[in-house]
Amino acid sequence: MSPAVGGARGGVAVRVVPCLDVSGGRVVKGVNFLDLQDAGDPVELAARYYEQGADELTFLDVGATVENRSTMYDTVTRTAEQVFIPLTVGGGVRSVDDVSRLQQCGADKIGVNSAAIARPDLVGEIADRFGAQAVVLSLDVKRSDRTDSGFVVTTHGGRTETDIDAVAWAREAVERGAGELLVNSIDADGTKNGFDLDLVRAVRAVSTVPVIASGGAGRVEHFAPAVDAGADAVLAASVFHRAEMTIGDVKDALRESGHAVR
Repeated sequence: MSPAVGGARGGVAVRVVPCLDVSGGRVVKGVNFLDLQDAGDPVELAARYYEQGADELTFLDVGATVENRSTMYDTVTRTAEQVFIPLTVGGGVRSVDDVSRLQQCGADKIGVNSAAIARPDLVGEIADRFGAQAVVLSLDVKRSDRTDSGFVVTTHGGRTETDIDAVAWAREAVERGAGELLVNSIDADGTKNGFDLDLVRAVRAVSTVPVIASGGAGRVEHFAPAVDAGADAVLAASVFHRAEMTIGDVKDALRESGHAVR
């Protein structure tokens, strides 16, 4: 399968994507994936972001893999009923049957991470059955001097560090059929110091599919550099949950920097 080139390049609008990290039926947010604090009700937040003009929503059940259970289907269903924009759901997805059930609940795209690392054939199986556009490879990445790229992938919500080169894995996943790459920097996550631009550039260099930059947004000025580095979409969580900025604020800043937005 040969994915088509896509994303913000060539004048296509940059997507602004709020992320709902959910655990125990509530949205949570921490720093570097640790010390998770309650941030609200996922359905209420999803409705707020839809009204603010979010282009897509990402819903990640951050406890599903760690607790060895499936994604909370009821919460996904109630969230999907509130929004009419693409919804990506990840966490605890291990099979094409899981994907089928999530799509029945209203998910448009499915994020896979730990299960795909454990069994890479899963990426192609989902793509073959549902299309590459339905497969979002989620990469939780740390900086490391043990890999050629300087980045390593983790599993189980960032708790387990692998020996896999993150950039090499991104390239392989695209070749296997992933239609999009969600690249989350654990080092930058929740710090509000800006996206890891080196990571975005490294993944952009090997990807022929859209790249979503995640982790580190703290000010509206942080988003345009991520797009300049190669991101087709920008994702953030806590700054939206705490109303430190709105979707419109981010789009205004991107527009002022010369980037097309919807």
